Amino acid sequence: MATTRKADTHWEGSLLDGKGNVTLASSHSGTFDVTWASRATEAADQTSPEELIAAAHATCYSMALSHGLAGAGTPPEKVDTHAEVDFQPGEGITGIRLVVRASVPGLSAEDFQAAAENAKANCPVSKALAGVPSITLDAALV
Repeated sequence: MATTRKADTHWEGSLLDGKGNVTLASSHSGTFDVTWASRATEAADQTSPEELIAAAHATCYSMALSHGLAGAGTPPEKVDTHAEVDFQPGEGITGIRLVVRASVPGLSAEDFQAAAENAKANCPVSKALAGVPSITLDAALV
């Protein structure tokens, strides 16, 4: 069954001087402030589209890796994924770095690398972000 998730943004003013907020409307998990400065310079306790993309990518990747490992008969004990999304004003998103550390009993480092790369290539968010010039992966067992 297909699902649809929703978010709403309210913005006031120009790009450089304005401000707004984004609400996670499907989950009702919260409303977060956003400004151009929080996107292009310092976060200052506000979010940005890139931070939200990082959260989505880290979550989707962890789920895809966990699913792939379990499907291969080696379910993970834990998967911790960190995502960083680079934004360059005037260019857009220029790179994404995924760092994953996982505990997977009985799995070789080589097999883990293969599973990690497969998850990177096939998680739905990775596919949606295929236009990003560089998506790198640093994967290791702990």
